[in-house]
Amino acid sequence: MSVMVVVPDSEEGAYALEAGVVEAEARSTSLIVVNLTLGEIDLAGVPEGLVEKVVSRRGKDDRDPVDTVLNALNANPDADRLVICVARRSPVGKFLLGSISQQLVLRAEVPVLCVKRPVS
Repeated sequence: MSVMVVVPDSEEGAYALEAGVVEAEARSTSLIVVNLTLGEIDLAGVPEGLVEKVVSRRGKDDRDPVDTVLNALNANPDADRLVICVARRSPVGKFLLGSISQQLVLRAEVPVLCVKRPVS
């Protein structure tokens, strides 16, 4: 079994990675990182040997971020937990832009651990 963590290009991404590491270590399992940043991801703070694999998008036209995560879950049936970081957004912001987190919570077929970044 393994833990999958979604890392977007935002402050929430770094916090999600941190929470994913904690979850994987607590469950004594490996970590699959879904990199939604469209760039290189910094794994310097992740303990060596914890990351099983990194799944990356190739570009904005590659596919929808939600589809990227759901496809990664389907391709890695050993992933039995998904870790995401949710952002504080207004109801209007959610309506206009949609919510990747909300779609993942509703559509993922594994338990989803949602963490919030502390308020600065």
